[in-house]
Amino acid sequence: MEAKTGAEMVKKDKAEKKDKEPKERYVPGSLQPELTRAARSMRTFLTNSLSASGVYAGQDGVILALAGKESMTAGAIAAELGVKPPTMTRTLSRMEAQGFIRKLPGETDGRQMRAALTPEGQKHVGAISYAIKATEAFAFAGLTDKEIRQFSRVLRKINRNFGEQAEDAEGFSE
Repeated sequence: MEAKTGAEMVKKDKAEKKDKEPKERYVPGSLQPELTRAARSMRTFLTNSLSASGVYAGQDGVILALAGKESMTAGAIAAELGVKPPTMTRTLSRMEAQGFIRKLPGETDGRQMRAALTPEGQKHVGAISYAIKATEAFAFAGLTDKEIRQFSRVLRKINRNFGEQAEDAEGFSE
């Protein structure tokens, strides 16, 4: 039997990797549908994980935003979650009816509403955190820690790009 040198073994390993991982070319217009599909799939998985608890889509983020805080304004929660204030106002009204939050008057302006978790809302923090971790574990199965970190970095850059875009204009026009 012939012994192989270290250089020959490295060449063989590289050749095997090339065979296993074919390079895909970027096709303009192909990423947005894939990203949308992945986001929907993750959201659906998370929603299904939380459905037995009575927590609906969007409410999980509100509960986590309020966890460990005395209270927050609807605008602050909306900004933290990246939604519009009217959407947050509707969400908070529904959550109040479910007993997850209570509305409080503003600290300096009685017209400003603040939201605080009730004990019922607080009971869901652990389950939501667990469901999010399970969703991510399912979604990222087979990926290395390095790939997950790179993906996270890319998503943050994309979000920053859109944040800058929102400041510059309301959108693209022809």
